[in-house]
Amino acid sequence: MEKSTTLIYDGSFNGFLTAVFTAFEERLNVADIQTNSMGQSGLFSENETIFTNVEKAKRVWNGVRKKSHAAISNIYFAYLSEMEGIEILLFRYIQKLMGTKSSKHLDFSDDTMLRISQLARSVGREKHRMEAFVRFQLTKDGIYFANIEPDFNVLPLISKHFRNRYADQQWLIYDVKRKYGLFYDLEGVELVSLNLNEIHFNKIHKSDAFLNEEYDYQTLWNDYFKSTNIKSRINKKLHTQHVPKRYWKYLSEKKETA
Repeated sequence: MEKSTTLIYDGSFNGFLTAVFTAFEERLNVADIQTNSMGQSGLFSENETIFTNVEKAKRVWNGVRKKSHAAISNIYFAYLSEMEGIEILLFRYIQKLMGTKSSKHLDFSDDTMLRISQLARSVGREKHRMEAFVRFQLTKDGIYFANIEPDFNVLPLISKHFRNRYADQQWLIYDVKRKYGLFYDLEGVELVSLNLNEIHFNKIHKSDAFLNEEYDYQTLWNDYFKSTNIKSRINKKLHTQHVPKRYWKYLSEKKETA
């Protein structure tokens, strides 16, 4: 029986790409690719720890890009889905992509190609929702703060949108599920970790962290939102399709129903 190997990496995207490079370079029979927080080996496989190497990661990235720009997007978006077993699925995807001269990555009759494409689309939809549903609140420190709780790890995908749109103000978008955020200080965006004593929802209860005027603005916006609705024409089913209820607690216009 051919020896199989489980590759253990640090959980970063560059670490994953380094693992892919190692698998190709050493011609490994890969049983699985796992983060070091999991550390579970198969009954018939050996573990090999992978140390992130940016240059090796770039070589994989550039190699995939030469094959297909669409595949680049699919791989990164699907990786951010955080689906269990996504690493080995992506490895098989890259194997198939690099092993063909045709547009095999577009062959949706292949289960691996179809699954990666579906995951990438789901992550893309969540990205657009976060760009639409983020509601900032002005803190007493002069920083516009917003909580999000996306299904997928989309913070890296929305950074450019908010930096371009709110380039003249400091802001912080915090993912309460993954406990990290993006902070823009008027010069650049950096990743930050926070220990929040409370999660700041956009609801009636007021927090000392925010200016009193902020709640006045929220009340005005909430009143405007209610006044523009025509109750007899509300389609609740369609509305919840476009604005799922899981986002309501972060929307100032929904603070009375969240």
